[in-house]
Amino acid sequence: MTPPVVHSLREQIREHILEGIVSGRWQPGERIVERRIAVELEVSQTPVREALRELESLQLIESAPNKGVRVRNLTADDLKESYPVRAGLEQVAAELAAGRLAEDTVALEREVAALREAELAGDGEAQVRHTVAFHREIVGAAGNAVLLHTWESLGIEVWTTLSIRWFSPEPRSHAQDHQEIVDAFRRRDPKIGALLKSHVLSCAPRV
Repeated sequence: MTPPVVHSLREQIREHILEGIVSGRWQPGERIVERRIAVELEVSQTPVREALRELESLQLIESAPNKGVRVRNLTADDLKESYPVRAGLEQVAAELAAGRLAEDTVALEREVAALREAELAGDGEAQVRHTVAFHREIVGAAGNAVLLHTWESLGIEVWTTLSIRWFSPEPRSHAQDHQEIVDAFRRRDPKIGALLKSHVLSCAPRV
């Protein structure tokens, strides 16, 4: 299962706004003006509005009558809230996908290799992309559409980006962490679900 390609205009605009928030272009409490973004990107306001709604559903921004849309003042605790939920979902996914992934770890190995290259290059964006793709492969391999939809609805890529860029734990080799998960699938570790759950929880942001 390959990671989805960002192709819709809404998704591209969402990533543009997210990068602006992460980079500090828009500070906590600062207003994001829909019309200005539309003019800057030379698009209509409709896809900009859709992108903002998606980011609001993830509680990254907030809106109020007559006050417009503003960046939330997020803390590490805010970001941490999704991790126990995600960890539980991935524990179930690992247990459902254990047999399939024990037989074929090619897709997981591909993401680990790409993650290792990203670490060597110091490419933070690629680290996030391949980290999320690795976990999506596991959830997808579970073969449960409801599980996959629920997992994706958590906005994993958004929160992973913010966690690494804003509240990254002490330096660690993410590639090595993920390789250990691959090895556990290969040896049919009966505790693979608990192992993946523990891994996800360990990635939660810390101050």
